[in-house]
Amino acid sequence: MSMFAELWGFLRQRKKYWLFPIVIVLAVFGALIVLSQGSAVAPFIYTLF
Repeated sequence: MSMFAELWGFLRQRKKYWLFPIVIVLAVFGALIVLSQGSAVAPFIYTLF
């Protein structure tokens, strides 16, 4: 959790609020790929890329 707190502190201090949605989308895609490995959903996820 300290990584998220540090990232939030960096974004707030540097006024880079527009980066926060990008970080969230990348985290969601990463979690989706990791959680779907070895399942029947994997071929459908790889077509997104």
